[in-house]
This record gives sequence, C-alpha cells and structure tokens, in this order.
Amino acid sequence: MSGRHGQRQDFPWWLCGLGMIGLFLLWNILAEPHYRAALLMLSKGIGITLMVTLVAFSAAVVLGLGLAMLLMSRQLWARQIARAWVEVMRGIPIMVLLLWVAFAMVPALVAGLNWLLAPFGAGPLLTRDFPLIWRAILALVLAYSAFLAEIFRAGIEGVDQGQSEAALALGLSPFQRFRLVVLPQALRLILPPLGNDFIAMLKDSSLVAVLGVTDIAQLAKVAASTNFRYIETYNVAALLYLSMTIGLSLLLGRLERRLKQGRRGGAAPAGLADRLPRDI
Repeated sequence: MSGRHGQRQDFPWWLCGLGMIGLFLLWNILAEPHYRAALLMLSKGIGITLMVTLVAFSAAVVLGLGLAMLLMSRQLWARQIARAWVEVMRGIPIMVLLLWVAFAMVPALVAGLNWLLAPFGAGPLLTRDFPLIWRAILALVLAYSAFLAEIFRAGIEGVDQGQSEAALALGLSPFQRFRLVVLPQALRLILPPLGNDFIAMLKDSSLVAVLGVTDIAQLAKVAASTNFRYIETYNVAALLYLSMTIGLSLLLGRLERRLKQGRRGGAAPAGLADRLPRDI
C-alpha cells in the first residue's frame, strides 16, 4: 500500500496543470490571429536557439572535461590555473561575460592577430568579420565550461579507487584506465547534472538577444515593439521555451530513473574484463 501511495504522490499533477494552460494557449493560437502571427514570427528563431545551445554545450563539454583533468592534476601549476579559470568564470554574470567577449575580447583578439600576421603581408582582419552569433557562442562556452568542469571532477572522483587500481594491476596505461574504466562509470554519475546544465543553457541562450542574434527572445522583442501585442507575443515565447525545457526535463527524469534501476537491480554491470580491449 505504501508503494502505491507513493506512486500516487509522484503522479505529475503539476504537469497536468501546465498541460491545461498549454492547451488554453494553443486554443488562443488557433483562434486568435494575433497569437498565430506571434507564433509564425517566433518559430523562425527556434532553429537559432537550438543551434546556439547545441554548439555551445558541445564545446563546453570538451573544455570542461579538459579543465576537470587539470583540476585533478598532480602538477600544482595546472591545478591553480584551472581553479582560477573556474572561479573567475563562475563569478562573472553571463550577461556581463557576453558583452565583454563580444565588445572587448574579440576586438582585442582581432588586433592581436593583425599584429602577428602583419609581417607576412596578410590583409587586416576586421572585428565585423566575426559574427555576433559566434561571439555569443564563445561566451556561453567560456561560462559553462567552469560549471561542467566541477561536474566532471565530482563524477570522476566519485568512481571507486579500487576500479582504477584493478586496471593498473592489469597493465593498462593511464589513458586506457581513464577511457575504459573511470570515464564510463563516471558518466553514470554525471549524466543527470549534465542534462540539467543543458536545460539551463537552453534558457540562458535567450541572453544572446542582447547582441541582436535572432533567436526566440530577440524575435519576441522585435515583434512586441512593432505591434505592441506584448501579452500575445510573450505568452507564445514562454510557451515555446516551456515546451522545450519541460520536454527535456521529462526525458532527463526518465533517464535518471533508468540509471537508478540499473544500479539497484536488473542486469549486473559489466565487469572490468568486459570493457578491456581484446588484445590485452
């Protein structure tokens, strides 16, 4: 009985409520021409929003993993550099970082490249040669690499040390131990927080509107300032963002439950020998 009661308590009544609100907004979109016009306008920014999120998050994962390895390095200088990067990036608001990268960092990089290439007769680069959308992506990569570095570090350190020692006893190199033993087990721990950060980046991608990137938020601002239909426009914008974030949250929750079930029971996890190359 307690289990059934717990299942009744876990039923997503909140999702039913949001679904009713979503159906009401959908009815308005179908019935009201102003809602339809807002949807047609804002739907053009869905592709940009998803592209910015996917590209920035993929690059941030790679950079964050590298920073995590430096945080766990035996070299003091490597740990200090990585720690300084993480603390600085986590301490700067993403909005400020976007503006700094777009209007301070990129022009400085262009000036530096022109100085380096001048002796070779290369034509001068211009700041406008670097589109604002890529400056926004760069800022998101720098910001989220710090958060992802801590996630990777915690996940890797959460793997039982005995696993790495067993791999060492089998003669695996440090890279093989990390790739074949540590990282696969760490991924089970870090997938849920990685998913949460992906959803957070999807929402934070709306900040690129301050640079004029034509994502959902920017198109909503332009449409509302043109037709003065603020309620309809921003209701549609909120519905689009909610549809993406809640859908991802539900998928993430299902994945997390499957991972928990795999740890509690079901098929036994593959042994170390099952993950080793056949020639070892």
